Amino acid sequence: MADILIKHLVKRFGKVEAVSDVSLKIEDGEFLVLLGPSGCGKSTILRMVAGLEDATSGEIVIGDRLVNFVDPVKRNVAMVFQNYALYPHMTVYKNIAFPLSIAKRPKGEIEAAVSRAAGILALEELLERLPGELSGGQRQRVALARAIVREPQAFLMDEPLSNLDAQLRLQTRLELIQLHQRLGITTMYVTHDQVEAMTMGSRIAVMSEGVLQQVGTPQEVYRRPANVFVATFLGAPPMNLIHGALESTPGGWRFRGENVDVPLSTDVLSSPELQHEIEARGDVRFGLRPEHFRIDAAGEEGGIPGSVQFLEPVGSDLYLTVEAGGTSLQVRTDPDSTLQAGDNVTLHFDPWRVHVFGADGHNLRRDTAAIAVPGVPAPTV
Repeated sequence: MADILIKHLVKRFGKVEAVSDVSLKIEDGEFLVLLGPSGCGKSTILRMVAGLEDATSGEIVIGDRLVNFVDPVKRNVAMVFQNYALYPHMTVYKNIAFPLSIAKRPKGEIEAAVSRAAGILALEELLERLPGELSGGQRQRVALARAIVREPQAFLMDEPLSNLDAQLRLQTRLELIQLHQRLGITTMYVTHDQVEAMTMGSRIAVMSEGVLQQVGTPQEVYRRPANVFVATFLGAPPMNLIHGALESTPGGWRFRGENVDVPLSTDVLSSPELQHEIEARGDVRFGLRPEHFRIDAAGEEGGIPGSVQFLEPVGSDLYLTVEAGGTSLQVRTDPDSTLQAGDNVTLHFDPWRVHVFGADGHNLRRDTAAIAVPGVPAPTV
């Protein structure tokens, strides 16, 4: 096993910069997820680490070896693809054994390695079948077994679950987590699915438009998003944003927006020395996640007055769309609520749950400073 160090990595396709100055370290034995929308550059990074794409500039170090100019087969990493990439005319046994056969390993060694990998992934009864005779989940396990037999320093996985249906995706996700716990191999995992990222990754690296936005544990990136992009990309429904202005008062800060007038503690926001900078930049955005609202009857003192527009029951929760002064807010509440469309309500919230984003998109909370990516401009959302 080995760590993977990416230093100032850039990839251009003609005039298009797909990856922009990304620096990232994946620790030995870590499961790191590269998360972002389609076209954000995450798969391109993975392919550069694998050696399937050349970096325009920057360095890739695996273990203690610079691998920019090392052939893919000599990098000692194993890649698992979205489409499985199995040989349709070969049995499961031969597909798993293929990397070792190409390396001309002794027959006994190949048999032992295939047996071990098949045992780990419960494929013993399928070794004589062809890929066309397997389900999608079984084929993905064969692809994983083929990666395991190589005993690589790292696994590189490019959206390996995206072709599976919901039930198989859940099952295979759990199998991958157990596999990593058992083998402890350094893993880079690419996905656009935030549920996969939140449940599988020990850390998540969030990408947008080729730029690394934030790196942190699943809890950090969800609870302390570094900027507007991360705040709205993670979470379903996403974080609510209300436009307004942040003003300095003798007691601290105050956010003023349409139908919202909220005092904010300086313990939550950055230091008062930012007052001039904040005022010079103009409007800010007030952010709160749907689960952090409390719904009270209309007319309750304080809070945000609004009217229920839509109800979306999703089994364990009920999501409401509340119209509040021209802004639609998403609120998560008890599925047994008796609220109906048209009801007037008042929304309250814990001030400590609030996020305030400056005009440049960055989170002004004190506790995000350590996990934001320095010098990264937030995209407009």
